[in-house]
Amino acid sequence: MGRRCPELLPVKRCLLCFVVLLLLCCLSHVNAKRTPPRATPKPSPSPSPSPSQAPAYPSLPVRAVSLGGWLVTEGWIFPPLFGDIPNKDLLDGTQLQFKSALRKTYIAADQGGGGAVLATNLTQPSDWETFKLWRINETTFNFRTSGSEFVGIGASDGLIVATATSPGLPETFQIVRCPFDKNRVRIKAANGYFVQAIATGEVIADYGEPTRWSDWDASVFLMTTVGEQMQGEFQLCNGYGADKAASVLREHWSTYIVEDDFKFLASNGLTAVRIPVGWWIASDPNPPAPYVGGSLQALDNAFKWAEKYKLGVIIDLHAAPGSQNPWEHSSSRDGTQAWGTTDDTIAQTVQVIDFLASRYAASPSLFAVELLNEPRAPGASLESLKRYYRDGYAAVRRHSPTAYVVMSNRLSSGEPKELLRLAGELQGAVVDVHYYTVFHKMFDNFTVQQNIDFVRGNFSAELASITTQNGPLTFVGEWVAEWKVPNATKEDYQRYATAQMSVYGQATFGWSYWTVKNAKNHWDLEWMIKNGYISLIG
Repeated sequence: MGRRCPELLPVKRCLLCFVVLLLLCCLSHVNAKRTPPRATPKPSPSPSPSPSQAPAYPSLPVRAVSLGGWLVTEGWIFPPLFGDIPNKDLLDGTQLQFKSALRKTYIAADQGGGGAVLATNLTQPSDWETFKLWRINETTFNFRTSGSEFVGIGASDGLIVATATSPGLPETFQIVRCPFDKNRVRIKAANGYFVQAIATGEVIADYGEPTRWSDWDASVFLMTTVGEQMQGEFQLCNGYGADKAASVLREHWSTYIVEDDFKFLASNGLTAVRIPVGWWIASDPNPPAPYVGGSLQALDNAFKWAEKYKLGVIIDLHAAPGSQNPWEHSSSRDGTQAWGTTDDTIAQTVQVIDFLASRYAASPSLFAVELLNEPRAPGASLESLKRYYRDGYAAVRRHSPTAYVVMSNRLSSGEPKELLRLAGELQGAVVDVHYYTVFHKMFDNFTVQQNIDFVRGNFSAELASITTQNGPLTFVGEWVAEWKVPNATKEDYQRYATAQMSVYGQATFGWSYWTVKNAKNHWDLEWMIKNGYISLIG
């Protein structure tokens, strides 16, 4: 309680008090004018969850490795997976050319498709003479042209055309291989007749005679495979068929990556694993054909092992509906890139992210969700990608306020900063960049030192340009200690790996090596550690 003034206070004393109070008020008013009011500070962007909301482990920056070739198949990582596929050189996406043994002319889709199929006399075949396979079974196929139409027989005359935008029975052909030369073939159409190139240049299915496989047989063609064969999840599942693919993949999922691998990684200085998954995992155990169920249980196991050994998990959506790039690791059927070209592919992908975030939000090992691996420009437009990233981010946040959300830069865009503004507006967002020298022709003749200097100079400068003080976190989501240097020594590889870890260690989110296991030793982080090429301890 405050003190009160005496009731009989003299008038003069009251006046004096009044004057003093008046002076104090005036002085206070003057000081207020002389000292400008402190501006309310604008909140700075928050690139990561607050300490109270941060994931339980690990701390930033992470040192991670990608479990590539496990839940999303890539044949070059583990070739034995494809070993028992019948006619395994005729998988989905295989590019073929057919030359008439009699007339020495190539079959071609005129104008690349949309009209007649003709026999040309080109000595150097082009895209018009190249067809991509869609495999129906080990001997029956659709042929897709460079213009994306499908080859088929005409209404009644047996003439071969390329006008269908989707394949049906008229677009179905059987490849019959010669018993003593598998690249000498006959092509049987749906009308029961074999295809031949006639003198007028037309291609027609009207040949019904048996063959001795000689060059005098008009229905015999010399088949040539061009380009690199795709060996991804689609090719494996469709190549084996559902029952055999399920058996092969379930064996692979249960043996390729096991608990001891997580123990090894944790004891050797790794703090997180990046696990590539395909969009079909959200439909497990009954994904759409040709995919087979079972990978979800493997991912569940991975989370249990990660929790046991205190490793963070970065779930990486490596293959999206329609494929976000033309390569096998996006599970493209034939190299076509269709993701983001329709609202449906974006909406379906958001549903996959929602499923994954919901399923693993309660796990202390859920460290981050990577919304999409390596979308490629210009097929994936920046507008579509940003829209998806906003929707995918919201899907993660519906279930987890703590998990980081990783947004991969577009390949071939030429602009490493194109996601900085978007990611900078979203709390806990991370921009992912990938650095390789092994895939680019410019490095074909680089020496050991030139490769190292490029990493320390060019890659370092680019990483520094996107790692800004108030911007989003940065992540070198893929790199490898492999190059095109011939006869490099172990010490050369050690220097190269050390240089990369030094530079990529400046990324505020961290880095991830590609891959944990691989048929090629220097791509195999376990092999590199066990053999003393890379050390993360001490």
